Amino acid sequence: MTTTASTKRIFAPGGTNDSSQAQQYTKGSLTIDQLDNNPFTQFDTWFKHAQKENVHQPETVTLSTAHLPSGRVSARMVYLKEMDERGFVIYSNWGTSRKAEDVDSNPQASLTFWWHELERQVRIEGAAERLRSEESQVYYDTRIRGSRLGAWASRQSKVLQSREELEGQVKEAEERFEGQESIPVPEFWGGLRVVPEMVEFWQGRPSRLHDRFRYSKVEGEDGGWRIDRLSP
Repeated sequence: MTTTASTKRIFAPGGTNDSSQAQQYTKGSLTIDQLDNNPFTQFDTWFKHAQKENVHQPETVTLSTAHLPSGRVSARMVYLKEMDERGFVIYSNWGTSRKAEDVDSNPQASLTFWWHELERQVRIEGAAERLRSEESQVYYDTRIRGSRLGAWASRQSKVLQSREELEGQVKEAEERFEGQESIPVPEFWGGLRVVPEMVEFWQGRPSRLHDRFRYSKVEGEDGGWRIDRLSP
């Protein structure tokens, strides 16, 4: 019986030398006195800074969900579209997608932002809730016509036999709303708000001794936040 030796590949920027890796994160630091007491205000400050520094599409975020009872986790890149004191909102298909199945079984989700140019990361964990159709319609109306029709046409995550099948579905949607500028938001499509219970701000530092601060929701009427520095 012949056995084939497996090949191990090391994924390390600049090679495997520890000293070269330690120089990766050198662009900033973070102290508790730099943080706002409110994580939404702090996020807004960091997000505006990312925009000012020309971070590529800073609204890009990883949405992670988990299905119960299997516990299988799935993640995908989406766009943050809204943020206020209630939470962070993304939009998607909630009829046929994998994330829809996950959220139906387990209304907990997380968001992860990575802003490479600033060596910053923000993690958000909390309960997920669907927006009302009237709320989703407001954003839906801002989308270009092709994107609005695409929301009607796509059975997101379902198996397609060919590209032509998808194009046929788009044609059906075009014919359905031909000559109609005002298009209703599909009942299976809309916004999902992640209501945070935890928000972490991470600033890369040399030698992997990063600065990490976690906001934790405090139970009670005041609804304040506790801030803790975490070990990297």
